[in-house]
Amino acid sequence: MGEHSNPVRRYRGDRTQEGAEVWVDGKPLPNRTDLKRLSRDGLFEWSYEGAEPSQLALAILADYLKDDTTALSLHQVFMKRVVAYFDNDWEMTSADIAHALENIKKE
Repeated sequence: MGEHSNPVRRYRGDRTQEGAEVWVDGKPLPNRTDLKRLSRDGLFEWSYEGAEPSQLALAILADYLKDDTTALSLHQVFMKRVVAYFDNDWEMTSADIAHALENIKKE
């Protein structure tokens, strides 16, 4: 279909007794505090605008884009436009992320 035959990646978040947890293809998503520590404990959150949703936005973009510089430049707008609107439990594919980033770049 596209010029790349990258397998679709699935990102999923859920609120568990341990707190907000996020997986990519069934494995825990690294919080990427090595790139930038946005939330105090490197924790993820969503469905509002703030430090923890920003950490999640950065982690998703860093994983998806494989480009730390671009992830750092886009994480705030991605958090405000996408992560802030997630439901309690959510799922997003790499195709969904590509679509969201296309819409962000149009603005």
